[in-house]
Amino acid sequence: MPDGGYYNSKKTDDICEDVCGEQTSRAALSMSRLRCALRGFDLKALLLLLVGVPILIFIIYVHGQKITYFLRPLWESPPKPFNTIPHYYHENVSMENLCKLHGWGVRETPRRVFDAVLFSNELDILEIRWHELSPYVSEFILLESNSTFTGLKKPLVFAKNRHQFKFAESRLTYGTFGGRFVKGENPFVEESYQRVALDQLLKVAGITDDDLLIMSDVDEIPSGHTINLLRWCDDIPEKLHLQLRNYLYSFEFYLDDKSWRASVHRYRAGKTRYAHFRTTDDLLADSGWHCSFCFRHISEFTFKMMAYSHVDRVRSPYYLNPSRIQDVICRGADLFDMLPEEYTFQEIIAKLGPIPSSYSAVHLPGHLLQNADEYRYLLPGNCKRERG
Repeated sequence: MPDGGYYNSKKTDDICEDVCGEQTSRAALSMSRLRCALRGFDLKALLLLLVGVPILIFIIYVHGQKITYFLRPLWESPPKPFNTIPHYYHENVSMENLCKLHGWGVRETPRRVFDAVLFSNELDILEIRWHELSPYVSEFILLESNSTFTGLKKPLVFAKNRHQFKFAESRLTYGTFGGRFVKGENPFVEESYQRVALDQLLKVAGITDDDLLIMSDVDEIPSGHTINLLRWCDDIPEKLHLQLRNYLYSFEFYLDDKSWRASVHRYRAGKTRYAHFRTTDDLLADSGWHCSFCFRHISEFTFKMMAYSHVDRVRSPYYLNPSRIQDVICRGADLFDMLPEEYTFQEIIAKLGPIPSSYSAVHLPGHLLQNADEYRYLLPGNCKRERG
């Protein structure tokens, strides 16, 4: 220590003093500018940032839909609850008593019933549907297009297989719709055009005021006794949604009872429009089945995945791999690897993972059980699909 002086033992950063100090040469400043600028930074943290940010961006790109669906309760409120109407039925109870239990009167004669659908390629499900409803339907209306909702060209599948439906031929109004094939258009636009065309086909079929009109997709099947109740009872609501049991891939994988888009309307000329969205708050409980992606062949799965309005869920060719699809079906998992579409974290968490298998085949469509050998793939314990 110098005499009478002060000694400072604190270490100094010679590099930065040399570079940033007044006497630093231009050459030294140029060579060491970066090291001086980074003084005080944690290099490990910086490295982690440089590596972590790209990884995070990649994860969001790959799993963005999952993240969005999981956070749905934060940005979307649940819809208004339905006014659920209790549904009473037993085969040994008279129609007069059944109507009375619902608070309705009974008619002297039943209303006419029109069942109208847009058809793509669901031959087996259509046959099960029409046999279920056949005793109660006055006219079947089917519209088929040579275009999918996503603008892909498709064959007229029903026209080629019309012979399978001879039992309904005398009550069938069939129409075709020429596809517009607009590239890059929102699939829901093409879907809406086809539904408007279905309105016109209903007029051709001869529907009149107070006839019952069933509006639902082919795989949304009202039970026969539900339609029979509504055609015989007086004072039923003008519009009534049907609560259906939700199944996926077959009647082995029961998801929930939240399918509500199917509806029955008392037709009013100039007012009734064919729709597949919420049109009323009234919902009749336990009124049938919704069997989504219930196909015999793997090729039918891949076709629908690319043909229907939610094609954006197919994020890469990997989702269309036949081996992957077969594995997903047998596990009861989600074809699009998505999280449940729910409005609360509790409901999302409760539905995470594959759907548990159900071994009950009670209260299913009659034609399905009467022809179990033909439709074995739709019954519990038969998840393997044909490759065709």
